[in-house]
Amino acid sequence: MDLKPLVTLLALVNPLAIVPFFIHYTQDFTREQRSRTIWIASFSSFVVIAVCALMGLHILAFFGISLASFQVGGGMLLLTSALAMLNAQPAEAKSNEEEMHDAAARASIAVVPLTIPLLTGPATMSTVVIYADKAKTFWQLSTLIGYGVVIALATALCFSLANPIARGLGKTGINVMTRLMGLILAALAVEVMSDGLIKLFPVLSK
Repeated sequence: MDLKPLVTLLALVNPLAIVPFFIHYTQDFTREQRSRTIWIASFSSFVVIAVCALMGLHILAFFGISLASFQVGGGMLLLTSALAMLNAQPAEAKSNEEEMHDAAARASIAVVPLTIPLLTGPATMSTVVIYADKAKTFWQLSTLIGYGVVIALATALCFSLANPIARGLGKTGINVMTRLMGLILAALAVEVMSDGLIKLFPVLSK
């Protein structure tokens, strides 16, 4: 079983780094509201991954985009996310402060901004599509979708233990974890881009 997609997705989604955002957006919630937010955010992250795995390639075909080009573009997104993580910023935190506060005012912050873009943004989506193309059998594709379940469970666990995690690790601990995941993600990003470039320019393989 290839665990590389799971490692990549865990590094990219990195729910541990989103814990401070979760605490911020749910600080005035009741226990029931917080539990519902955890459930919705976790399930939504799985849905995003599953939809990208099942429909992503068809969407690319509809727009006439080659997978090799998508790999290079997706790899660049991964690398950008990795660089942000190496600076101890959440990989998918692309919204500006005004957008974040506007999103927080919406009825369901579990979907926006917690799931999109903080947990599963463009880099996560493109990564799932790339690995979906490499899934040659039904079981390999099912495993990729199963990894989405693992991501959802990891998200639910981190959010459920948000306060103890924040107290235990502290800001420094979360930053160290984020930088470590960013380093792993940077290496995976280079591999994804090199694979796409070789497909686009076969001469590079010689």
